Amino acid sequence: MKKIITITAIILSFGLAPIVSAQPPHPNGGNNPNSGGTTNTPVGQNSGAPVGSGTFILTLLAASYAGAKTYKYRSEEKQK
Repeated sequence: MKKIITITAIILSFGLAPIVSAQPPHPNGGNNPNSGGTTNTPVGQNSGAPVGSGTFILTLLAASYAGAKTYKYRSEEKQK
């Protein structure tokens, strides 16, 4: 019985997610990309994703995690 519930939960989670997820809005406000005589309407304000700050935060988190693991490992080595 436990296997049946587990398998059913897995099937529902994988099968239901694509059905429930919403599509993002069109980047041109629902208009044609060629409206107004322009083509290739940029997405966002500066037509680019702010990747730099996210990469910096991820690097800081990884470095702090590695430092904490190293500190814990070294303190365990000294106690032995």
